[in-house]
Amino acid sequence: MEFRRVWGQAAAAVADRTRRIHWVDLLILIGLAGLIYQATIIGGEWKADQHTKAEIDLSPVSLLQYTLFSLSRGLIAYICSLLFTLVYGYYAAKDPIAERLLVPLLDILQSIPVLSFMPGVVLLLVKLFPNSNAGLELAAILMIFTGQAWNMTFSFYHSVKSVPLDQREVATIYRMNWWQRFRWVELPYSTMGLVWNSMMSMAGGWFFLMISESFSLGEGKNFRLPGLGSYMSVAVKRGDTWAMVWAVLAMFTMIIALDQLLWRPVVVWAQKFRIEEGGNQVKMTSWMLDFLRRSKVIEFFQNLLAKFERQSAKPAKSTEVVKPPQPVPAWLSWTAIGLFGMIFAYGGWKLLDLLSSVPRGQWLSIGIAGGWTLGRVLISLVLGTLWALPAGLAIGLSPKLSRVLQPVVQVLASFPAPMLFPAVIAVLAWSGVPLGWGSIVLMLLGTQWYILFNVIAGSMAIPSDLKEASNSFSIRGWQRFRVLYFPAVLSYLVTGWVTAAGGAWNASIVSEYVTMRASVEERQRAHEQTVAAISQRPDAARDDAARDDVQEPKGEVIQVDHGLGALISEAADSQNFSLLAASTLVMSIIVVTFNRTVWRRIYHVAETRYSLNK
Repeated sequence: MEFRRVWGQAAAAVADRTRRIHWVDLLILIGLAGLIYQATIIGGEWKADQHTKAEIDLSPVSLLQYTLFSLSRGLIAYICSLLFTLVYGYYAAKDPIAERLLVPLLDILQSIPVLSFMPGVVLLLVKLFPNSNAGLELAAILMIFTGQAWNMTFSFYHSVKSVPLDQREVATIYRMNWWQRFRWVELPYSTMGLVWNSMMSMAGGWFFLMISESFSLGEGKNFRLPGLGSYMSVAVKRGDTWAMVWAVLAMFTMIIALDQLLWRPVVVWAQKFRIEEGGNQVKMTSWMLDFLRRSKVIEFFQNLLAKFERQSAKPAKSTEVVKPPQPVPAWLSWTAIGLFGMIFAYGGWKLLDLLSSVPRGQWLSIGIAGGWTLGRVLISLVLGTLWALPAGLAIGLSPKLSRVLQPVVQVLASFPAPMLFPAVIAVLAWSGVPLGWGSIVLMLLGTQWYILFNVIAGSMAIPSDLKEASNSFSIRGWQRFRVLYFPAVLSYLVTGWVTAAGGAWNASIVSEYVTMRASVEERQRAHEQTVAAISQRPDAARDDAARDDVQEPKGEVIQVDHGLGALISEAADSQNFSLLAASTLVMSIIVVTFNRTVWRRIYHVAETRYSLNK
């Protein structure tokens, strides 16, 4: 009887524990099954016959699938960006030979406006995959990748270079190899900045997603993918107000869900990597992270990984100080530099051949246009810094504000600025503000968040003992900002300026050259022509998609008098690839020169004079 009683109590305890945890693992498995199902749908879309002009259904039911398509492209691009960041940023930070090439190359890659080389990339990938839709999908993901990777890579590179000296010495004393240093020292130290820049990069990626899903090249060449961007473009084209409202609501819903299910848990999880030497912090929470921590499946894999790491870790044989190990041999770095040199030589030769048709006198006008756009970019940076610096400090220094405002900021930053352009332009036109000044406002819509997110990350990384010391010495107000906050976030702020400037240069292409919607009379006339053209076909379709077969009137084009972004947009619209290449080259030269002469010097001052780790 005693045995039966003990066994019954044990069985009851196991059953009670199973009831408490089984539903968590069940929901996780259901979510994984949903992800696998969505992956099969996406794979089918990739393998489908090439359709450079997908038919878009404006019903709210179809919008759910389009939202999942856009979300999948953004997540795939982010995974690629994260892998690129860890490899490229670490290699550039740890290998002095490769650093001479990779850091200037990163400046060049960031300086090339995404929208300027998008036509060539789309045409090339469509030609490489003539029998499937993979080319268009890859082009969209590549556009999003180029809008995400540079910001994350700069942040990770600067973080690895800024690891405190005492942490590097501990790693040397315990004879850690390059992987152990990366796993236990450099990656944890970089996590806070990488997380916040990942959120900003993901938010910036939606800007390019909206454009890449509804990309068109001149007249008669449309490259449309099913997604939120194409849904919104078709809704605007057809004047369907309710469809526009549904698209905006779907975008907000997706961003909020992504924040709660992904970014908020990651931000809370990353708090354990804060470098603290004292002080009390208000604990941040995430319901999703608490939910995942209850899973026994996740706990099992965590224990398995920890066991593998313990078995693979070799105990230190001595405490003799040795030189830090190099992850890559020198001969491999020189080989990579040689390969890059050959690729650049070939690309430079092809570029010179394309630029040979540009008249010499036109180069002067391109340079003047670049100067005007540079001025607009700098003004947008100043305006963004004036509000983002104090707001970022307030959010980053207060866990309570961070808990409340971080989802709000994430939603606002993630909302694609091109969706707001029509309303902003209408307000500017009503106010009588010319596009030359209005383009600064349009640039600001997409670039101010880079500054804000970097300042938040920098302020959250300020050690509490320094803040407590400031309280002890009664350092308040402007003096506290001058001696503590501004020096502490300066390196993060420079990263924000660099990436925000890159975003502003990209935004100049769509803010200095705006195509207004055609008037009601023009659309009605085009509709009548479309109906007449369709009715003459023996197998004519009478659905909404058939109306897209005839080009709708383009509408009025508004552009600034002088602007490099306007030149690039005009060249792409007219398919003048020589002018497009020349304008892109001038923009890249301006951005790289400014990065190397201005931003690099400011960052050097931040690292040598105001660093908290040296």
